[in-house]
Amino acid sequence: MSGKLENKVVVVTGGNSGIGLATAKLFANEGAKVTITGRNAGTIETAVAEIGHNAIGIVSNVGDVKSFEPLYEKVDNAFGKIDVLVVNAGIMGMASLEDFTEDLFDQIVDVNYKGVFFTVQKALPFLNDGASIIITSSSVSEKGIPNGSVYVSSKAAERALVRAFAAELAVRKIRVNTLSPGAVNTPIFTKAGLSQDLSDGMNDFFANAVALKRLGRPEEIANGFLFLASDDSSYMTGVDLVIDGGFRDL
Repeated sequence: MSGKLENKVVVVTGGNSGIGLATAKLFANEGAKVTITGRNAGTIETAVAEIGHNAIGIVSNVGDVKSFEPLYEKVDNAFGKIDVLVVNAGIMGMASLEDFTEDLFDQIVDVNYKGVFFTVQKALPFLNDGASIIITSSSVSEKGIPNGSVYVSSKAAERALVRAFAAELAVRKIRVNTLSPGAVNTPIFTKAGLSQDLSDGMNDFFANAVALKRLGRPEEIANGFLFLASDDSSYMTGVDLVIDGGFRDL
């Protein structure tokens, strides 16, 4: 590896599976001191073993604002101030407009919008000037997806937050960008409560809907995070990097 993140302190929320795990592994291989978070202690332990390089894992719930300060204090005690914050934790929920419940609405918004906002806000005292913040949005943020009104709008809200954060934090030379993946081969649909058959059907649909006619690999998305985290993107802020096989714009 090239050592693009040598000795950089990195936090990846939702780093215990899928895109977050692939990103944490790549960052560690590039020399970073990596902390991952997630809600499940067992999957965090397994992920930390996969990442290696003295990575650490901390149980933290993005839906609980009170959990953020203890998280960042632990990172600060272990590694020092943060150079790269990947705000990747998120949830998907699908239901028709008629059947959408207030409880499901609140679950999605609490993690994908409120959770993202406070993940960044509470990190500010623990960030180095010149840090890079990357928020995982989705290429569906500009698409009309049946049964996805709240999920899609929560991802659009993340994109709006990035523009505002980038403008506000520029005084500290902190760059804030979005990475918007398309359909990627991860367990996101089964985590959202879909059966394996329905999950397979959704994956088939999205694979056929993209220009490249396949799902993305988590490692391909991780390369985009590395670009935004490193000095390769030193003159980029407020940008949405779309890696979706041609789903959104073709």
